[in-house]
Amino acid sequence: MGVKPEKLASKEADTINHKLLVQAGFVRQLMAGVYTYLPLGLRVLRKIENIVREEMDAIGGEEILMPMLHPAEIWKKTGGWDSIDVLFKLKSRTDRDYALGQSQEEVVTPTMKEFIKSYRDLPRMPYHIQWKFRDELRSKSGILRGREFLMKDMYSFHLDQADFDRFYEVAKQAYLKIYARMGLQAKVTEASGGAFSEKISYEFEVLTDAGEANILYCDSCEFCVNIDDITSYKEGDKCPKCGNSKLKPSIASEVGNVFDLGDKYSKAFDLKVATSTGEQIYPIMGCYGIGVSRTMGVIVEKFHDDKGILWPAEVAPYTVHLIDIKQQEKAQEIYNLLDSKNIEVLWDDREINVGGKFSDADLIGCPWRVIVSDKSLTTNEIEVKARQSDEPEMMSLEQFISRLKGD
Repeated sequence: MGVKPEKLASKEADTINHKLLVQAGFVRQLMAGVYTYLPLGLRVLRKIENIVREEMDAIGGEEILMPMLHPAEIWKKTGGWDSIDVLFKLKSRTDRDYALGQSQEEVVTPTMKEFIKSYRDLPRMPYHIQWKFRDELRSKSGILRGREFLMKDMYSFHLDQADFDRFYEVAKQAYLKIYARMGLQAKVTEASGGAFSEKISYEFEVLTDAGEANILYCDSCEFCVNIDDITSYKEGDKCPKCGNSKLKPSIASEVGNVFDLGDKYSKAFDLKVATSTGEQIYPIMGCYGIGVSRTMGVIVEKFHDDKGILWPAEVAPYTVHLIDIKQQEKAQEIYNLLDSKNIEVLWDDREINVGGKFSDADLIGCPWRVIVSDKSLTTNEIEVKARQSDEPEMMSLEQFISRLKGD
């Protein structure tokens, strides 16, 4: 077991995710807003990444990897160099200006210009999963608001608005599927386009007291609005969509967003395509972001108890937390069998007291705990406890494997 849970929570922890992720050995804070992801934390990030990757590929996404270091010229071309105050800027020894990427419109557009020449080349949906940077005045809330964070950014290029509108809805549904797979219920929320677009954008908000967004939502339908951005609604207003309920307030955390960029960036970089009649037009673009590291923090905010984290199955670092009580040989046998069935196992083989192992298992939060002891050997069974249950069960290893496999 290559993890080291802490006995005490960080004194700097101001949110549940910060407290538990540090205490359980998932992350370590290097400085405000910057974290090292330890083995457990990296496994969770990769699980979230893979869910996102599967669903982006399913709607036609093409994964690429764009650089984090950008020349200033591309940001000056769109006006972002002067208008975006959170842009990290640096100067080289040769006196050239650079930026650390906080978005990728300025990179993906000139890149795709080399590959998109005709209507036959559209639509295209490149995406990447990469670290991003924001010069935050005050980073807070653990990994919910950092100066360095992991995001998925997809960009779509379309011949006309109708094709964009079609894909926009496809992308929204893919996002809802992504969050559902992680156990999260995200609300599609109207918001302003900010620096990216003059049109209304949509955020994917998860209700949590650790969030920063103030929203109003309807219980009877799916209407939801960010009132930090759109101030024309107030608490108690009749829902403008269904008219059946009054709007309720809540605090939420944004885990994703989608924007209609229009032709702002294709014009800035003179990206033109030829239509079927030979006319040269600027493609319509969209961008679609998911905060991978922030989503990890939101999951912890939503799924925890007074003992620790309760990871949903698809994003848990391991499926099984194996604890042996002076039965290392039998535990090795069980570990090998579970591993051969592609069941991920975290084996706590540390020489510490049993109570410490149990409390660390609850803190780390894998879905299942399996205990191998003298008691279990006498009946040729194992002791199994679901993380969300208070009562352990005795069963054969074969029965446990069948339960995990859903047989």
